[in-house]
Amino acid sequence: MKSSTKTIATLSLAGALLGAVTAMSVADHHGEGDKDAAPKVATIGEKAPDFTLTDTNGKEHSLSDYKGKTIVLEWFNAECPFVVHLYRNGSFKTQGNELHAKDDYVWLAVNSNPPGTQGGGLELNQHYVKEYGIEYPVLLDEDSRVGRLYSARVTPEMYIIDAEGILRYRGAIDNAPRGNVRGGGELVNYVKVALEQLRNGETVSPSETRAYGCTVKYQDGGSAAGERP
Repeated sequence: MKSSTKTIATLSLAGALLGAVTAMSVADHHGEGDKDAAPKVATIGEKAPDFTLTDTNGKEHSLSDYKGKTIVLEWFNAECPFVVHLYRNGSFKTQGNELHAKDDYVWLAVNSNPPGTQGGGLELNQHYVKEYGIEYPVLLDEDSRVGRLYSARVTPEMYIIDAEGILRYRGAIDNAPRGNVRGGGELVNYVKVALEQLRNGETVSPSETRAYGCTVKYQDGGSAAGERP
């Protein structure tokens, strides 16, 4: 009887030790795998979170589809007065189309406003793609999930992801809301500056500016996760 008890105790201890070693091995494995994982919310200097959205032509696009290219994300609302000015009289008339046509670059517009809100809905966006002559995808984020993932606060708000998938810039397209330079002085297109710095192997500076525009109309009326003040 004593021998049986000892055998059971020995087997139990061995099982516990094996379980602990296995658990440690799994933990180590996951830890290694998570080193390159994207953060839960887009963060400057870290890997940009992947997402998949459908454009106004019904085609799906994933951020990971464009691995190895420099990506510009433009938060879009075709009826926002700030956006209207940029497409009719400002940088968006040509900048997005010209960049998107280059082999190593991608420009994607993202609309996180759900149907029934300003600038939301498939048919409305299809109309403005034609009116503005947009030649790059306009992605519909009708449940606002991607907007929250990127803490998009207003339209337009710009994000630049380098060829390694790292978020390098977020903020305003320029320093001139509706063509009026803030504080006077010269117009600065922050996106052009950041792209030029990346081409030259330089650190993007500034890496973040305060975007101006119309508030993103999130599906449930809430605000972006990690929203900046």
